[in-house]
Amino acid sequence: QVQLVESGGGLVQPGGSLRLSCATSRSIFSINAMGWYRQSPGKQRELVAAFTSGGITNYADSVKGRFTISRDNAKNTVYLQMNSLKSEDTAVYYCNARVVDYGNLYEYWGQGTQVTVSS
Repeated sequence: QVQLVESGGGLVQPGGSLRLSCATSRSIFSINAMGWYRQSPGKQRELVAAFTSGGITNYADSVKGRFTISRDNAKNTVYLQMNSLKSEDTAVYYCNARVVDYGNLYEYWGQGTQVTVSS
């Protein structure tokens, strides 16, 4: 299994910044894809940003230019830098990892960290 632990959430004012961290229990080299999702009450969980094979990044249109996903392979950690935060960014943010093993896809989720953007 892969254990994922998110941290860095909190309460910030509109226009503020936060950096979320996702620490993994295994080398990122063995994880095929990692990303950040978020979910707010009454809404489906949605992709925010992700790394795919080859290090290609993908962002939701709503966060392009404001959020940046990055990684530190030595620390087995993925980050989400969030700038110019808006109230609509309020959600629980989840780290996600996908592992391909013997041709099967396995998906893992962290416990989530709350991000609240409010005056």
